[in-house]
Amino acid sequence: MRNFRELNVWKDGRVLVKDTYTLTKLLPDSEKFGLIPQIQRSAISIPANIAEGCAKYSQKDFVRFLQVSLGSAYELESHIILCEDLNFISSNSAELIIKNIQKLQQGIASLIKYNRTNH
Repeated sequence: MRNFRELNVWKDGRVLVKDTYTLTKLLPDSEKFGLIPQIQRSAISIPANIAEGCAKYSQKDFVRFLQVSLGSAYELESHIILCEDLNFISSNSAELIIKNIQKLQQGIASLIKYNRTNH
């Protein structure tokens, strides 16, 4: 088994969850049952699936959970773009968090590639 606490992608995912929760506080109350929980769930899913995948014994299962995590990162990016489109957040705020999301996406994709080719 792997220790998820040692993975940089898990650590970066935790930071992203905090940043996402801060950002969702800026959204209008009308999104309390719309975008806000969707954004929060997709953000939480990223480190949660990395951690869950670390508990799997097979490499194939670990990679599958990393892929789910990566999918959640893309979902989160899409939600942030929509928030910008709807003028819920500024372009600067969107750009900053999207930059961090994309960095995390690259890290997860690299970890997937590494585990597919080296194990």
